[in-house]
Amino acid sequence: MILKLVLISDTHNLHDLLEMPDGDILLFAGDMADSGTLDEIANFNRFLGTLPYKHKVIVCGNHDFAFERQSAEARALITNATYLQDESVTIEGVKIFGSPWTPWFHDWAFNLHRGQPIGEKWGLIPTDTDILITHGPPMGVLDKIWTGKPVGCEALTERLQAIQPKLHLFGHIHESAGHLRMGETLFVNGSMAPGPLSKWRKKVKRPIVANYDTATGKVEIEDIG
Repeated sequence: MILKLVLISDTHNLHDLLEMPDGDILLFAGDMADSGTLDEIANFNRFLGTLPYKHKVIVCGNHDFAFERQSAEARALITNATYLQDESVTIEGVKIFGSPWTPWFHDWAFNLHRGQPIGEKWGLIPTDTDILITHGPPMGVLDKIWTGKPVGCEALTERLQAIQPKLHLFGHIHESAGHLRMGETLFVNGSMAPGPLSKWRKKVKRPIVANYDTATGKVEIEDIG
């Protein structure tokens, strides 16, 4: 079976501007909001309800504060997708794990210090994960900010060596949106809002579409967005 995956992240309240392609499963890697209020989350859930995909799986990001501060209320608002926070779901035989954590930066939501604190979260990722969704990137993979400095997570890179998922979707670093294959893993930075130097609030990118062959586990890009 070929599953068409629609891959997005970092919409920051601009979701209604997106031109959403056809697909089977929507995967979203966080930052649906700017301030992370319950109203913003409810609005994103409304948007999810307009989409025809058979399955929708989301994690939150460092802007989505309500999921950390008002967890029960925020989770209850997501009625049109499966929300993952350090947990898995299996869809059509494909195991998907989602997590919101990123290395500490100015005390945003779901921030943990580098090293052991955040590494303990990555230790929760099952080794049989087929698709990994995290908000932030691993170190050295589509993680350069506008200065050219890589800011991904070293502990996540280390954990990926044991897991080697077929697909790793993330966002967070808008300037490095795109895709890259390393070994058996296709890495996708699905940020929809461009980087800060391009006045990103005024426009959005096109979602990336990938085809997942459930028989072979191979993931191939269909539309680069």
